[in-house]
Amino acid sequence: MAKTSILLVEDEENLHEALKMNLELEGYEVTSAFDGIQAMKAVQNEYFDLIIMDVMIPEIDGFNVTQNIRLTNTEVPILILSAKDTSEDRVMGLRKGADDYLTKPFNLEELLLRVQKLIRKNKQLQDKSTVGDTYTFGGHTIDFKGQEAITASGEKLPLSKKEAMLLKLLIENKNEVVPREKILQSVWGYNVYPTTRTIDNFILNFRKYFEDDSRNPKHFHSVRGVGYKYSE
Repeated sequence: MAKTSILLVEDEENLHEALKMNLELEGYEVTSAFDGIQAMKAVQNEYFDLIIMDVMIPEIDGFNVTQNIRLTNTEVPILILSAKDTSEDRVMGLRKGADDYLTKPFNLEELLLRVQKLIRKNKQLQDKSTVGDTYTFGGHTIDFKGQEAITASGEKLPLSKKEAMLLKLLIENKNEVVPREKILQSVWGYNVYPTTRTIDNFILNFRKYFEDDSRNPKHFHSVRGVGYKYSE
């Protein structure tokens, strides 16, 4: 099971080290960023289960980094840390897309509990209703366990383990765009991604197997720059 990964964005070194150590003791994998630009780069290159974001960081402040992350990633929970305890700041943080807000100085135990709660809530949201061992659409039947498909024309197709896993993930999120980061994390188990061409090739195969007209797909769609979607 991959470790739960956290991006810690905090420029004050002593606090950063203390938080990192305590999060690692709780079993989390921690990636460090000390300014807004590093934070945005990290989010583009890796999958995180949670982001802890200080507001007063160099280059770009935490509010704007949060807003930027939300343009492409609506799922990752973001916990904002701020030295200001004004309701305006709290509202600003939540408006920019944060899920929770903690003012400094804070109790470490409270921070760890909030982290745990946000991660658990996000995992529950992501564990969509699962499909069974077989699934039928458009006359095709997929046997996820047996790793094969029977097409509408009766042809048997062996599926690789990754093909079966990707089909299952897309079907479980029917009619919703699944971000490419989530696909690479769930199917390939990477924290740092290879090229997305890998997924594109799989989608092309699915179109070849299951679409009447692979150039005009009905079931398997690519949403440029975001992810992939299955629809019936």
